[in-house]
Amino acid sequence: MNDTVRKVDYFYTMIPNKPGEGARVLSALAGEGVDLLALSGFPSGRRSQLDLVPADPAKLRRAAKKLGLALSARKTGFLLQGSDRVGALTDVANALAAAGVNLTAIDAVAAGAGRFGAIFWVKPASVAKAARVLGAK
Repeated sequence: MNDTVRKVDYFYTMIPNKPGEGARVLSALAGEGVDLLALSGFPSGRRSQLDLVPADPAKLRRAAKKLGLALSARKTGFLLQGSDRVGALTDVANALAAAGVNLTAIDAVAAGAGRFGAIFWVKPASVAKAARVLGAK
């Protein structure tokens, strides 16, 4: 499998930082048929931020409205998928560094069966340049 990188839309929502809140939101979204390509969650003050990367942004927006879930405005990130190997992220990191684009945040995981995936973010002003450098669509 060759590595692929693409621009993705994502939205964040703030939820209570309490046991079961993430499960509640994810269950509700699944019940509405929302397919997530990636998810990142972390504490933010007394709450938690969930970054939701949907396969279909319009479907997420409709589901969120129905569920009373407040979403941020649309934001842009990048989804990287490929063959797992030592240094799998170095080509992307080096290409961005050479272009003067700073990685704001990244989450990556070995997915098993020789695959890996990563979601990463750059500053909004650097999205177009990062997409160009990486050949992301």
